[in-house]
Amino acid sequence: MRKLLPSGTGDMEITTRMRSHAGPVTPLRSIQPPSRRNWTVYRGVQLHAVTDANGRPLSFFMTAGQISDYTGAAALLDDLPKAKWLLGDRGYDADWFREALQAKGIKPCIPGRKSRLQPVKYDKRRYRRRNRIEIMFGRLKDWRRVATRYDRCPQVFFSAIALAATIIFWL
Repeated sequence: MRKLLPSGTGDMEITTRMRSHAGPVTPLRSIQPPSRRNWTVYRGVQLHAVTDANGRPLSFFMTAGQISDYTGAAALLDDLPKAKWLLGDRGYDADWFREALQAKGIKPCIPGRKSRLQPVKYDKRRYRRRNRIEIMFGRLKDWRRVATRYDRCPQVFFSAIALAATIIFWL
């Protein structure tokens, strides 16, 4: 599921720190459309977001809670707008992702995972500005519908996130 908003230029940030419920991530059943009999939602979801330099969201991608961050990174890679830098958290530390960013002319500012054998150099001063996306997620969670996850269907929940982001950041 993807929603694109107007794009900007400059630095971009990408992260996945949104959970609709606190606690462990447990799938209840498989994700299927509501018309099928055995459908429910993963209560823990990861929302992958690309923001501009001011912390306004440009695009979203939602995955189940137990899915790796690499899946969200691969999904958002094609829709990245032009930028000089991409600030990401440790979950996006992969050699293939760094190479894909450099092929697009974007410099990655992603700290290496702790399990990485060879440490990766990144601009620590620039990385501090990644707090803007955490602030963006906090502002999204100010909407009670997003924070408490009233919607059982993932499509409806995702549309509530897109609506909240549009009203908070773009209107």
